[in-house]
Amino acid sequence: MFSKTSDPTSAPPVPRPSAPGTNSARSVLGADLRITGEITSSGSVEILGEIEGNITANGLIIGQEGRVKGSITAHTVEVKGKFDGKVSCESFTLRASSEVKADVNATALVIESGARIEGRFTKPKV
Repeated sequence: MFSKTSDPTSAPPVPRPSAPGTNSARSVLGADLRITGEITSSGSVEILGEIEGNITANGLIIGQEGRVKGSITAHTVEVKGKFDGKVSCESFTLRASSEVKADVNATALVIESGARIEGRFTKPKV
């Protein structure tokens, strides 16, 4: 009927972050952000703001209002906004709203009708 309660003055346990390299979460860089520099993530990154620099991630999404200028290395890349630079990835997807000026090295390529592209596309040598 009665149970012992914990000390009300003690703090609740703090969740521990995952071990490095096991992060499968998605980081979202908001529309109000403007970043110059390098971004590295073991998970996925969604960019809604403006980035100038190098990005390394497992997955990358450039949102419809997002702008990226620089180099990208990722497993998958999806562009809905603007991208200017170089990319090396397994799968590269250009949505209808995308504007891309890039040298792309990708194994798989998807281009939706309406996407505006300028650049060179190559497939990795096996």
